[in-house]
Amino acid sequence: MLLAFDVGNTNIVLGVFEGKKLIQNWRLETDMGKSADEYGMIINQLFSYEGISSKDVSDVIISTVVPSVLFTLQHLSVKYFNRRAIVVGAGVKTGLVIKYDNPKQVGADRVVNAVAALEKYGGPLILVDFGTATTFCAISDKSEYLGGTIAPGVKISSDALFEKTSKLPKVELYEPGHVICKNTIESMQSGLVYGHMGVCDYIINKMKKELMEYCDTDKEPKVVATGGLATMMDSGVDCIDYVDKMLTLEGLQIIYEKNRSKAKAADCMTFREVERR
Repeated sequence: MLLAFDVGNTNIVLGVFEGKKLIQNWRLETDMGKSADEYGMIINQLFSYEGISSKDVSDVIISTVVPSVLFTLQHLSVKYFNRRAIVVGAGVKTGLVIKYDNPKQVGADRVVNAVAALEKYGGPLILVDFGTATTFCAISDKSEYLGGTIAPGVKISSDALFEKTSKLPKVELYEPGHVICKNTIESMQSGLVYGHMGVCDYIINKMKKELMEYCDTDKEPKVVATGGLATMMDSGVDCIDYVDKMLTLEGLQIIYEKNRSKAKAADCMTFREVERR
């Protein structure tokens, strides 16, 4: 079995694959203060509850945008699963052509999402990940990662309203159903949720035009959304074609398969080191 970690700024999503099938997944809080032993105990409890044995884990792969958590999970992999973790990094075999000015600046999660979406839906496509930040990525019909846009996520915006104003309260992210609101709570919810829907609608439609021009095609790109708030955002816009919550984990499994022969010799290394061998 393969144990995959998707480490974001807010949550760690982990999943267990048997072959290509995702048999279980969980979501933990990203806590830079937790040790490998603390995370190890939590994961062992989750495994025990689902009847999964840690001895059945034959490989571990990690994608992270939080470097400070990486060593912790690498140590956890060796201590609790007796496996050297594969870390998604520069040089990974993905099948993507990275067109970013500096490919090293592309977040591992964005690359992993692109790999999964291309395999499942084909290009050209636009990926939207509703995480701590909301990212929009454009992928051509030739599997080129062209770049994209990064916007503050809804939660960041909500926290900023609470922290930077003296009278506005912290609110639950909830769709109030109207924009002419008669109290402060709903007014904030309306601005946060519908305002973000407006941002998504504008950026996606503008990105579609640019992507179609780049690909020199009349074929409209597919739009795939993932992340915690993808379902809520999809309910209020018409520009999203697919909501795929497990996209990143599935991308990790696909990348593992592309690199497994060389990864077997890895010693908690990045794919750049694997490629040099």
